[in-house]
Amino acid sequence: MADLITWDDFEKVDLRAGTILEAVDFPKARKPAYQLLIDFGELGILKSSAQITVHYKKEDLVGRQIVAVVNFPKKQIADFMSECLITGFPDENGEIVLCSIERQVPNGTKLM
Repeated sequence: MADLITWDDFEKVDLRAGTILEAVDFPKARKPAYQLLIDFGELGILKSSAQITVHYKKEDLVGRQIVAVVNFPKKQIADFMSECLITGFPDENGEIVLCSIERQVPNGTKLM
C-alpha cells in the first residue's frame, strides 16, 4: 500500500471527466500511442498522448468519456505537447485499460 495522504493532498489532484473528440496515430512516440483531443467543457480542449493501442481502436475512442488529471505541467513527448494524463489500470500484461465513467456526466465535472 502507498503512503497515507491527507484530504488536502487528494484535493490537489484535479481529476475531470472529458470526452475524446479525436484519436490519431502517434508514430514519433517510442511506444505505440495515440494523440488525443479531449473536451473538458469549460476547461477547454486538451491534448494527451496515450499508450492504449492494444485494447482500443482510434474509431472506438471518439465519443468515449474518460477520467484525466488536468493539473499536471505540460509534458513534451517527441514533437507533441501533452496537456493532461488520462487514467487507467494495467492488465495482466501491463497494457492500459481506461478508467470508465458508469453514466454520462458533463465534460469538466470534477471527481469527488
